[in-house]
Amino acid sequence: MAAAPARVGVAMTGLGIVWLVHAETGSFGVAGLVTGSFAVAETLVGPQMARLMDRFGQPRVLVPLLCAHAVAVTVLVALTLAGAPAVPLMAVGLAAGATIPQFGALSAARWSVLLHGRAELTPALALETASNEIAFLLGPALAVLTATQVHPAAGTVLSGALVVGAGLAFAALRRTAPAPATTPAPDLRDVRGPGTLWTRSFATLLAVNLALGVFFGSMQVSVSAFADVHHAAAAAGLLYGLMSGASLPAGLAYGRRLWNIPPSAQLPLILTFLACASLLPLLANAPWQLGLALLLPGAGVAPCIVVSSRLVESVVDRSVLTQAFTWTNSASAAGIAVSAAVVGRIVDGPGGTRAGFAVPLLVLTAAAALTWSSRHVLTADTTTSEQPPDRRE
Repeated sequence: MAAAPARVGVAMTGLGIVWLVHAETGSFGVAGLVTGSFAVAETLVGPQMARLMDRFGQPRVLVPLLCAHAVAVTVLVALTLAGAPAVPLMAVGLAAGATIPQFGALSAARWSVLLHGRAELTPALALETASNEIAFLLGPALAVLTATQVHPAAGTVLSGALVVGAGLAFAALRRTAPAPATTPAPDLRDVRGPGTLWTRSFATLLAVNLALGVFFGSMQVSVSAFADVHHAAAAAGLLYGLMSGASLPAGLAYGRRLWNIPPSAQLPLILTFLACASLLPLLANAPWQLGLALLLPGAGVAPCIVVSSRLVESVVDRSVLTQAFTWTNSASAAGIAVSAAVVGRIVDGPGGTRAGFAVPLLVLTAAAALTWSSRHVLTADTTTSEQPPDRRE
């Protein structure tokens, strides 16, 4: 539970920076540059911080990292309010992004260590997925509300306070933290070394998370454009929220069931379902039709994330577990960023929103084909993972 407020803070940060910088500079262009700097640093540096956590333990790295993040956010707010130019703001945005922990990955790594090889791991990861979805539903709304109703800096200040305060509480939970690696962290370029991440199985899971990121990013843009074209721009958030509304109960229902099918076989089935369900938005001709069409793909999202996390936990070495979850988060973030930019141009073209909705369909189809062809490399340690729960606990 300690990580929940921190996740909300993470989800607030991007929009909080946009509103702060735009309010003080009057430019969405500058706000985008600063937010983009933050996102790039978070995506690229996050896995390196996770590597240090695997090597030295989460608490030992988290505390100085959170202190550095507090300084970066404070300087960002101060420079923005002082009217600093874009370049210094981008530099501080880079620092803020480089020092923000990815709490979803850290928490998933803890559950994986605590429940490795037990049936309770699947519902635990389902709860993790639900917690992340709730955070990314509440966070952006809270960031905009505080920035517009309190002060332009309020969203950024509150997000920083949640990340640092709840993050320190999370770091204090040392009993659940994975033990530091007993051997030096492997050279990630050495595919033959012990504990390496760069295996075909992990690369396949990275590709799946990249595809999920493309799904999210392209759907956000395409749904917004569809609503605007049909003179219902105000309903865009509600339409996209319907997909998340379907995802939450589906993920929790998936986590409650003990599955006899191994995760390596579940993943291609779920991705095939997602790809087929992604056909429905292409057929919508009105906002209400799109709302209904988004329910079915939404129901497949959380189970896909849960089973992907389950497979990550089973195919990577314990010594690089935090890195593995952080890399999958980064892959998803990269997919969101790139697809949002690309699909934005696509929907402005002659194909309109239908061309935008075709992007997730094509990418998920490719991901499903990849997992069907890679099932045999995703089976490591999964045949014994779904053990019956220990009723004595």
